[in-house]
Amino acid sequence: MEYRDAGVDREQGYEIVDRIRTDTRSTHDERVLNEVGSFGALYHLGNYRDPVLVSGTDGVGTKLHLAVTHDALEGVGIDCVAMCVNDILCHGAKPLFFLDYLAYADLTAEQAARVVSGVAEGCRRAGCALVGGESAQMPGTYRSGDFDIAGFAVGAVEREIMITGRTINEGDTLVGLASSGVHSNGFSLIRALLEDQAVDLKRDFEAEPGAPAAPLWKVLLEPTRIYTRALAPLLEAGLIHGMAHITGGGLYENVPRMFNSPGWVKKTLGARIDRSRLRVPAIFDYLQSLGVDGEEMFHTFNMGTGMVLAVDPALVEEVIKKLEPAGVPAASIGTVISGGEGLWID
Repeated sequence: MEYRDAGVDREQGYEIVDRIRTDTRSTHDERVLNEVGSFGALYHLGNYRDPVLVSGTDGVGTKLHLAVTHDALEGVGIDCVAMCVNDILCHGAKPLFFLDYLAYADLTAEQAARVVSGVAEGCRRAGCALVGGESAQMPGTYRSGDFDIAGFAVGAVEREIMITGRTINEGDTLVGLASSGVHSNGFSLIRALLEDQAVDLKRDFEAEPGAPAAPLWKVLLEPTRIYTRALAPLLEAGLIHGMAHITGGGLYENVPRMFNSPGWVKKTLGARIDRSRLRVPAIFDYLQSLGVDGEEMFHTFNMGTGMVLAVDPALVEEVIKKLEPAGVPAASIGTVISGGEGLWID
């Protein structure tokens, strides 16, 4: 009996590595000291004076089910990178390198390479290197056609400019950065809604007024926006007091996280957001129309805001202007308040 008889194809694993080698190399710079295939990835940290390493790990969740159904495999690779690098960005860290873990039952080498190609594209968007990863064929653990992908990002920031929430003050303005859509959270609810209402995912949907219509499945699978390059000028200029990546739990859960990072002095601060200032894309209105309470929407989805910044109110116009070249719409959406912890959306 051979390994192949147990459902694991070694030759296909070698082919996956060969297929992704070019994509992986395209993310490397002079700090990456070896090729994919070594036992460990070697990375030179560079000219930091007092660096703090910041790490994050995440996956894509049940968005993968829609991606498999509609053979849209590259986008979830971008999602995987985005979920990790956007998190470490909240502490001011520049993403340095990324590793991925792909587990499956019987993906072909071509399918697996497409997923990793998406990871490489996400790394290019984030300005970090894809230095390695693992592809694990696990028949019996995963059903035929299913797979899971997770990632791990490491970044660095000078200790003196690290964002921890210490510099957030009462009266700071909250600036919301537009999401690219649903991103990668809430898909268990989305899938339940679509199944309950027998929604035709091939129906045309207009994501933006006047924009060309696209199939609903394609709108839902739009990759998560990566904010690294857009926020780099703001971080370099020291314009950001606090930052929150709006993922699972929506605005309600994630905005308060910027005030009290574990290990730092606790501040009795909260946030108030003006609902009328939020630009909520049509896809969220549509999902709500399928049978979700309005407050539940804000507890589950990003509602069109993928990142929230706390900035000095005198610098809001400058902050928004610096985001324009990156094509990331932004607007003042609320205020930091004292005397209560949590978030209020009025």
